[in-house]
Amino acid sequence: MSAQTNNAAQAVDRQIEERFDDQLWRLNNLYWIINEKGEKVRFEMTAVQLDLYMDLWYSTIILKSRQHGITTEVCIIFLDTCLFNDNIRCAIIAHNREDAESFFQDKIKFAYDNLDEELKAWRKADTSSTRELKFNNNSAIRVGTSMRSSTNQYLHISEFGKTCRKYPEKAKEIKTGALNTVHVGQVIIIESTAEGKGGDFFDFCETAKKARISNTALTPLDMKFFFYGWFEDPRNQLDAENVPIPDKLQEYFASLENLKEHWRGNQVIRGGIRLTARQKAWYAKKWVIQGDEMKREHPSTPEEAFETTIVGAYFTHQFQAIYREGRIKSVPHVPGIPVDTYWDIGIDDTTDIWFVQPRGGVFAVIDFLEHNGEGLDYYAKELRRREQDRGYEYGRFMFPHDVKVREWGPGKTRVQQAARYGIKATPAPVVIKEDQIAATREVLPLCIFDEERCAEGIKCLENYRKEWDEHNGCYRNQPLHDWASNGADAFHVFSTSVNLYGAQGLEGFQPPRK
Repeated sequence: MSAQTNNAAQAVDRQIEERFDDQLWRLNNLYWIINEKGEKVRFEMTAVQLDLYMDLWYSTIILKSRQHGITTEVCIIFLDTCLFNDNIRCAIIAHNREDAESFFQDKIKFAYDNLDEELKAWRKADTSSTRELKFNNNSAIRVGTSMRSSTNQYLHISEFGKTCRKYPEKAKEIKTGALNTVHVGQVIIIESTAEGKGGDFFDFCETAKKARISNTALTPLDMKFFFYGWFEDPRNQLDAENVPIPDKLQEYFASLENLKEHWRGNQVIRGGIRLTARQKAWYAKKWVIQGDEMKREHPSTPEEAFETTIVGAYFTHQFQAIYREGRIKSVPHVPGIPVDTYWDIGIDDTTDIWFVQPRGGVFAVIDFLEHNGEGLDYYAKELRRREQDRGYEYGRFMFPHDVKVREWGPGKTRVQQAARYGIKATPAPVVIKEDQIAATREVLPLCIFDEERCAEGIKCLENYRKEWDEHNGCYRNQPLHDWASNGADAFHVFSTSVNLYGAQGLEGFQPPRK
């Protein structure tokens, strides 16, 4: 390259840098997208997108209703960051391959292909594949369903809640792999609709939300919480007169207006949510089709988002009744009534124990214990601690049916190990999995749960669900073995014993003979 040509190129570089120094201006003026009508339009930030952009943190987690265009916004931000910064790596993770390819083709590559020709000539794509663009400044943007390898300065994880629910192993890979490709001081953006109270997305949101409420100062490794409800989208209105609003929705809208505070982005706003007639009309018409799924797809509050029905869950209807009847509350231990314990023993995973007081046909589920990587001595100590601190007087110790044959420690069965610590292990009935689930469905209406001490166990029961068949796109007729299944299996030990031997506190119970 001649000196004259080199000088001309440098002059063009300076002109572009001076003209496009403001990223916010670039984002709202340089890029084209396809809108919801299938039209090619210039990307201009909505109020929600602008609010998020202006308040982004090093680690940002976003709980949202559908169609706020946050993934589109992040794709444009990442593309822009690569075009105007050297040696940057941006990665976007979708919850399945189809979405990953759609993000790349319809959002990233479309936006790049429709840039001004002069700008594309200045920032050429040296590498272009179905999932990656690499530019002549050594910056690159790529999409996929994981991202363990390489180092990224910017990472976006889309619909992480869905990944946690349907693909727990993939969610674990993202947490241990992809999140560790981004070092302190770089940018992570996680967003999703809610998928029930369970999994890393729920846990991340709860931790970040509590930090915001308590005004905790965030480090670059702490996640900043954002929530955007359906009413923030100006398109969610209906120009229609005399739309009937059912009494159930009238009560719901009134409850929103009576809230003491609500969320908008990262801010907690005093007062309730006041909806216009057009917004109520839109919600009412959508509700006719969506029903209770509105709370998942179009939530008004973070709490409501996570109350949604979990697709594939076994005990959905039972827990709807439990919440409706107020059977999750403070349930103190009552002295003088034996506390029965029901166990699921993990060797390579967790051990779970439910603590239950039978009270004349009603079962007070007063405590729950879950831990992993420990031997029986640990759980024996925990039982003694509860006995001393909480006054528990133990009754029966019900173990899985294979307690007499499986080992828990070198050379001894679980019964023998338990006996060393004064625990007389009784085997539960031998029941196939389908009948265990049916027994739990029958027993749950008889139960009240302590809200605080059983919180983690309740999450297990609510999130116990069928295994997802990715190949056929449907649920298999068998439980998913994940973090929720151990707590549920321990409850099955309880429910099958009750179901087989009576619901009056297991009076007269005799263990099955071998």
